[in-house]
Order: sequence, then structure tokens, then C-alpha cells
Amino acid sequence: MASMDNVCDIIIFGGHGDLSFRKLIPALYHLSNDGYLSLESRIIIVTRQHLSDEEHEALVRTKLEEFLGEGAFVESKFQRFLSQLYMATVDFDNEESYAGLKSLLDLYPERDRVNYLSTAPDFFATICKMLKTRNLISPQSRVVLEKPIGRDLVSSRAINVEVLKYFEERQIYRIDHYLGKDTVQNIMALRFSNRFFMPLWDANNIDHVQITVSESVGVEGRWGYYDEYGAMRDMIQNHLMQLLCLIAMEPPCSLEADSVRDEKVKVLRSLRPMSPADIEKKTVRAQYAAGSIDGQPVPGYREGTGMAESTTETFAAVRVDIDNWRWNGVPFYLRSGKRMSKRNSEIVIQFKTIPYSIFANKGSCISQNKLVISLQPKESIQLKLMNKIPGLSDQMRLQQVELELNSPINEARKPEAYERLLLDVIRSNPTLFMRLDEVEAAWKWADVILQGWADNVVPMKKYPAGSDGPSASIQLVVQDGVNWNGE
Repeated sequence: MASMDNVCDIIIFGGHGDLSFRKLIPALYHLSNDGYLSLESRIIIVTRQHLSDEEHEALVRTKLEEFLGEGAFVESKFQRFLSQLYMATVDFDNEESYAGLKSLLDLYPERDRVNYLSTAPDFFATICKMLKTRNLISPQSRVVLEKPIGRDLVSSRAINVEVLKYFEERQIYRIDHYLGKDTVQNIMALRFSNRFFMPLWDANNIDHVQITVSESVGVEGRWGYYDEYGAMRDMIQNHLMQLLCLIAMEPPCSLEADSVRDEKVKVLRSLRPMSPADIEKKTVRAQYAAGSIDGQPVPGYREGTGMAESTTETFAAVRVDIDNWRWNGVPFYLRSGKRMSKRNSEIVIQFKTIPYSIFANKGSCISQNKLVISLQPKESIQLKLMNKIPGLSDQMRLQQVELELNSPINEARKPEAYERLLLDVIRSNPTLFMRLDEVEAAWKWADVILQGWADNVVPMKKYPAGSDGPSASIQLVVQDGVNWNGE
């Protein structure tokens, strides 16, 4: 068992929502049963539903059995976890309805409080205001904001300004669950603890970088939400941009939160702004049309309820350039899409070719070295190198081999990203969370592209569900002499 962390109260607003049942409550179940969360800590599920304690217990049991995974639900562990669970019924914009929550929290006024806002962003300011009005915010309180924080710089800034009226910046944790993945955190370990990589990590040695997040699933009942955001806002502006920052940032002076985040902000501020001509040449947007996945027919995006006239992209690809000494001339290719041929999230660091090959391939290089960091469906790190093909041939022939750089896992179960992030909030460690200037710098860059798309600088393309995306995304990289990894 791990050592217990601080006793605290964790309040989940939107506690009966999809994210809470799929990710947050299972993560807290594991943290508690693995010994990272004291049994004295309370988990308060805030919901607008009126349920009895028995109904609430039955609902939580059903959802844990569904989302924990095969064999993970254990009755004795559930009973142990159940002793920490409480429920409060709150109508977010009705001050009087916070009375029950206040009664619970006032039992231990000195405790640290983690307020997790697993709600639509429209409620962020309202909930924070009500917590302040009810005198439920202390210097030890923290608030976690789920994405999306706005649809653009203006709306994002409006939300943050409101939240900052009630919480200080040091108390605000803007979450990006990709940063909780062990392999993502390992990027810094690879870069800054290995002499082998340090001198190679620049424009002299790296040809280009690819960051791909493809999903085989579609919108799955989130039509209203997704159509407001699309692939650029939902994925590229936050998840993929955070991955880019970890790959491109300079070494921080320490692992303290602001040291790391200072370097990430420098990357975001170095992104080359795009002109309308750049947007036309360096970006692709598309919607999936009818197709098939695993032999099953899949309807197109516009066949969803109320989507017939939608102009929201389900696929986006962008070439990003970073104007600084380390990365000048190195393109970063970002792409993300739904209803793709497979679920795959990876970062590919493609190194430049050797100047000349002396081996049996007529002077040309057989293959470039590459570092492939896979995040989904399986986390792994592979370094692809050239090696001699065994045998007695009169010519030395080469083949690409893969060097696995994965850490051995001694734990019976690999922790999920939300476990790491929730534990960091409990520990008051904001390193893996976005600071306000990070959020604003990312939106400032993305807004230019989004405006260009709104002006139809780049026409909407189509791609069949179950494919690798539109042909325009292939052309995006081919015009630079590059192919997407694995295609």
C-alpha cells in the first residue's frame, strides 16, 4: 500500500455526469484502495438529481461495475470506498440549494477542499460565485476546470476572469487529461536525463515531427456539444498543443510547476502566425461521410440529429512552424479526427537522413531513424534504428529494427491518467495543469485558423468513415516530401 496523502474533501460538481462515472469516480476508487487517499477523506458527489442514499449507492455500484474494467470491482473494496462517499443535491444557480453541501463541508472547515467542476463551462462562474457567497472557499481550497474553457480567446478570457474573482490563480487547476499519461510525462525524462538525445533535439538533426490523435468512434450522443467545438477546438488547440509544447520546449531550470510552464508558454508564443495564404496551404478541415468500420456501416456526421447543415469539422490537420533558434525550419504536423480507421495516438520524431550511405542500396538511405511515442491504444516508446540483416550475403544489407524503451511496470495495474491528475490536485502540485497565460497563448494562435475557416479560406473536405482521413491531409505533408507514419 502507498503512503496516505493529505486528508481532504473532494467535491465533484456534475457528479452524475458521463465524465464523473467513466473517469473520476473510478480514479478515486483506485486511489482510495491503493492507499493514496486517506479513508478520512470525503468524496462528495454534487448532483441536481434527488436520490435516496440507497438509490445513489446502487447507481454508483452499477457505474463502477461498468467502467472499472473486468475483475476490478471487488465488493469488499467497494464497501470500503462507499464509506467515503457522500451526496449533495444542488441546483447550481440557486443559492439556497447549497445549504446541504455547506452543512457537510462545515463539519471540517479546516480541511483542504478540491472542487472539481465536471460541468459545462457555462456553470463555472456561477458555481464559484455560489461557493464564495456561501463562504465555502478557504485559502486551502482548489478548483479544477475541465475543458473546454471557452470557444475562442474572448470567451475563454471571460470565463477565466469570472473564476479569478473567487479563486486565486494558484488555486486554479485547468486540466488536460493527456498530461496525466505516464508516457507523456516520460517525454521530459527522455529529453532531459539522457545525454544521447540532448544534442540531437534540434533543427540540425530532426527533419520533422508528427502528432496524431485518431479515434475510430464518432460523436456518440454528444452531437450538441461537439458541433459547437469540432476537432480544432476539442483536440488540437489543447491536447495536441500540449504535446507539442513538451516536445519543443527548452529545458526548465527545475521540475517546479512554474519553471515547466514558463518554457511551455515560450513555445506557444513562438508559434508562427498564419496569413490567409498560410491557412489555405497548411491546414485541412473535413467531415466524415458514410462508410464502414469493422465491416459495419457507419452513417455520416451530417446524418446525425440536427446536423444536416453543419459546418463543424470532425477532422483537422495543420502544419505548425516554430520561430526560434532550436526549431527554425522544422515542420510540426498535427492531425486529429473521428471515425478514422483505428484508434491511435502517437508522436513521431523523424530524424534526418545520413549524408551518404555506403551500404548496398545504391548510395541512398534505406530509412530514417525515428522515435515513436505511442499513447493509445497502448503506451510505448520505440526507437527505430538500422541494423544488418543476418546472413552470408556478399553485400551488407540493412533493415529497420525497433528498440523498445518502455519501463517495466511492477504494479499489477497501470494507473489511469485521471488518477495522476487528481492526486496532483490533492497534493497541490500544478505542474501538469495549464496556467492562464498558456491557455490564452494557445487560443490566440488557434483563433486565426478558426477565423480563416469561418471565412471559408479552406473548403470543407469529406472522408469516408473508417478511412485514414481526407486525401488533402496526405497532400499537406507530401508537398513537403513527407508521409504520415504508417501510411
